[in-house]
Amino acid sequence: MTDFGEDDFFVASLKGVILNINPSARIVDITHRVPSFNLEAASFVLFASFSYFPPQTIFLVVVDPGVGSARKILLAKTKNYYFISPDNGVLTLALEEEKVEQLRRVTNDKYFLPDQSRTFEGRDRMAPTAAWLSRGISCEEFGPELTSYKKLRAEKPQIRGSEIFGRVLYEDKFGNLITNIPVDLLGRLQDKTGKGRFVLSVKGHEISSFVQSYSSVKKGELLFLAGSAGTVEIAAGQESAAVKLKVKVGDEVRIKVKDR
Repeated sequence: MTDFGEDDFFVASLKGVILNINPSARIVDITHRVPSFNLEAASFVLFASFSYFPPQTIFLVVVDPGVGSARKILLAKTKNYYFISPDNGVLTLALEEEKVEQLRRVTNDKYFLPDQSRTFEGRDRMAPTAAWLSRGISCEEFGPELTSYKKLRAEKPQIRGSEIFGRVLYEDKFGNLITNIPVDLLGRLQDKTGKGRFVLSVKGHEISSFVQSYSSVKKGELLFLAGSAGTVEIAAGQESAAVKLKVKVGDEVRIKVKDR
């Protein structure tokens, strides 16, 4: 997964490096259209997809605004998977869901390409590390153990009084706005208040259609629902909620309950 896009030589270079080291590797693209340098978006896309892959999958995540700097390259081994990425917070959401068994800084240049560029460490360091790992090289070979990794600073959604406060986490290709509010938090709010009808507020707009599917409303009508990632999602019938609402990632979202 990268923010490289698909118009240049970058993605092909990563794949070429991996296949040169391990010709039998199976490479699956999650996406190469993460918004440029957007660590929060990358963290969410990885979180929303990684658990559907088979055990022992190696995830190579190259969204790297700090390429060529002193930032570390991270190798994380969890109970089920391996992750290789810059140590810049991009693994935050995925590693919250996994039990981390090993955390290492990738430093062993024995497993890097011999001719390296400071501007393309994904190709020269991270891709070969992933390939050698897939060949059975143990995690211990790649570098020293770490005790922590960088996490994105993000305020957790919370119930305050009779409202849930969260924010927009991601805008998908359809203009749906995915929030950081877990669906189960709505049940907790109902239990606390004893009320039953949800109303969502964002950027001065109030949305009262809490439905089960996108097709439950007329074209252009705003709605919110339980999204496939397990969080509340704001949408519009066959249109872009982001465009209609002029909402962007990071904007505050509030949900309250009213008497029916």
